[in-house]
Amino acid sequence: MELRSENERLRKENARQAHELAAALEAIRQLTEHVQQLTEHVQQLTEHVQQLTERVRELEAQLGQDSHNSHWPSSRDKGRRQTKSLRQRSGKKAGGQPGHPGATLTLRDAVDAVVEHRPSTCEACGGVLDGCETVGLTAERRQVLDVPPLRLCVTEHRAAQVQCPGCGQVNQGTFPAGVSQATQYGPEVKGLCVYLNQHQLLPLQRLAEMMNELFGCQLTAGSIVNWQRDAAQRVYASVDSIKQALCAAPVVHCDETGVYVAGARHWLHVLGTANLTYYFPHRQRGRAGIEAMGVLPTFTGVAVHDNWSAYGRYTCQHALCNVHHLRELTYIDEEFKQPWAAEMRHFLVEAKAAVAAASHAGLTALTPVDRQHFADTYQRILDAAFAANPVPPDGWPRRGQRGRPKKPKARNLAERFDTQRQKVLAFLDDFNVPFDNNLAERDLRMLKVQQKISGCFRSWSGTEQAATLRSYLSTMRKQHHRAFSCCEVT
Repeated sequence: MELRSENERLRKENARQAHELAAALEAIRQLTEHVQQLTEHVQQLTEHVQQLTERVRELEAQLGQDSHNSHWPSSRDKGRRQTKSLRQRSGKKAGGQPGHPGATLTLRDAVDAVVEHRPSTCEACGGVLDGCETVGLTAERRQVLDVPPLRLCVTEHRAAQVQCPGCGQVNQGTFPAGVSQATQYGPEVKGLCVYLNQHQLLPLQRLAEMMNELFGCQLTAGSIVNWQRDAAQRVYASVDSIKQALCAAPVVHCDETGVYVAGARHWLHVLGTANLTYYFPHRQRGRAGIEAMGVLPTFTGVAVHDNWSAYGRYTCQHALCNVHHLRELTYIDEEFKQPWAAEMRHFLVEAKAAVAAASHAGLTALTPVDRQHFADTYQRILDAAFAANPVPPDGWPRRGQRGRPKKPKARNLAERFDTQRQKVLAFLDDFNVPFDNNLAERDLRMLKVQQKISGCFRSWSGTEQAATLRSYLSTMRKQHHRAFSCCEVT
């Protein structure tokens, strides 16, 4: 009886212990799952913190961007620290350098008037010299260069009547083709207005005021606009010839900038060489605008441009602007403290100097030893760039479910230098290819000044006329013609 009771007690004790063990195991399992969930959550939070930290770092670095280390124009530097120039000190003194021709005024042989200055009294006895004969002039001459009195020159046209001596018929002369009104302004006035508005960027209202104050011309903005339209029609064929010449050029510079037409954003494309400029306005910046411009689709030379992807679609040869690269490298060096960026910047400047020295010496290419030295140095710096910006173990983070991975700017620039090294170093292999795209940027600069003065173009037709006239005027200036003499309107 006692043995049975003891067995029953042991059975119940075993059952209780088994129940407690099962409960403990369940608790351990739940705790294990909870710990695993917490671990995954901590990992997600860690990744999120890393992304946010990287984002904060990028945003903080953007605060250090200005025109000297990015593509920003200098107008966006307001309120920021004074920008630094990418130019290095030359060691020369300020002012004109030895051999500079200068532009000092000199005496001229042809004069319009001579004014004699006679003494009124004798220095010896004090006698009056009025009416005495001039016995000679001093060797010293002094000339004053000035403009003549500003006034309109009025030319009256009349049709003469002439009687034929043979038959007695009275014949009347005809007025010139350009003289169609009873009173009208001539080609000089019209050309001056077109020149001052399109080349010197004087606004229409101020231009009308200036012409009234200087010459008494009662002009309206509408008259000046009509003269510009007539001038654009006259030079249209010449501008088309400029476009065709660019298609056959060995090297062209390409760029684009935003312009506003009637308050809406459009784009002004430019192609240029040292002697030619062609502007083309379009509603789109990318491929549609370039296709409508009609040069790059058939161009076979070297196109110099920034890294805007739309240019890379065309099968011509390409060269990238290295001044853009210098700014980007400056940004990475200053904001992210990566030494390879400073090395690459110095490398590009050294390579440019080497090309300039070789060209000045009459060479058409670098020596094989020098070219190999630059190639090896370039690759060494690239290796350092990739080492400083390695690929994360789990890959680059994505901005969302779609799109390309978000890579740091330093990594993107290193990959560009690697995959497009031929475009970056095109100036090393062909001395006709420039180091930068500054020529195109200079061509666009005055159009940006016009936008700052006038705000925007008022109509699309006015934008096209301005592009046509600026193409012609810029080309004439590059070919050393006087811009004013190219603006006459009949």
